[in-house]
Amino acid sequence: MMQKIFAFLFMAVLAIPATAQQAEDTNGMFDPQIVFSSDEADLSEFLWIKRPLIVFADTPADPRYIQQMEYISQRLDDLDARDVIVLTDTDPSANSDLRRKFRPRGFMLVLTGKDGTIYLRKPFPWDVREISRTIDKLPTRQQEMRERGGGS
Repeated sequence: MMQKIFAFLFMAVLAIPATAQQAEDTNGMFDPQIVFSSDEADLSEFLWIKRPLIVFADTPADPRYIQQMEYISQRLDDLDARDVIVLTDTDPSANSDLRRKFRPRGFMLVLTGKDGTIYLRKPFPWDVREISRTIDKLPTRQQEMRERGGGS
């Protein structure tokens, strides 16, 4: 029974980015998609453009992974306002570039800055509010907020 619940929650979380990409807001613009599988991404593509938030787990059924993705899906706008892109990796057997670089053991959350510096590693899910606070303390984010007149 629990596996069916986890499977349902996982599928619901995966459907959110696709729905967000297809949905139009009131200005006629498309909502940004910020959640991608790690096999679709190379960190060098994001240098000085985005802040990668990488979510590792050994399986998509990991309760910590499910909880983290729920946190993320509830506040995609907050992450998008901070130029965050979320990369997920739930297949250790694929031995992705990200896994070789960060060497996660089970669940792990990693936040890197636009310059590629690792600013956060957590072995448990973290609320987007806390992630946002961490990002807002970064020097590059402080500069962005000053340039945008207080920004988000």
